Amino acid sequence: MQYDVTPVREVHDELMRRTFSLPDVENRPIVVSLPGALGVVLEEGVEIEHPEVIPRGREFTHVHPDGSLHAPLPYLRAREAVKQGWADWHPTAHEVQGREGLVMLYTPQSMEELDVVLQLIVESYNYVTGRTVRAVDYP
Repeated sequence: MQYDVTPVREVHDELMRRTFSLPDVENRPIVVSLPGALGVVLEEGVEIEHPEVIPRGREFTHVHPDGSLHAPLPYLRAREAVKQGWADWHPTAHEVQGREGLVMLYTPQSMEELDVVLQLIVESYNYVTGRTVRAVDYP
């Protein structure tokens, strides 16, 4: 979680709307995170191509109360997101085999930043499920 940021209400609301509009996801109680975080959980029946990147259950990401998220990405994409300043490594990313691409995506502070963060969330979703959803389809 980021400690030095306050979410912009309109941006945060839009983050939640777009994230939970992805196909076959549900807003469920978190499996692993801080109180107040919301789990983005794949519905039963959705195939998971990379189960090794999900710590428990079917929760592939979760949104912290401040709007930051933990999400798995392919390692090279995660490295690029960190290098470009959109993410930071999860503390266990380099400790657990298969989770090398686990990052914290920073809280978007504007609609333009939200577009980038949503693109990374969709890439995480596609990585986990093996699907080819496009972020532009979730405006």
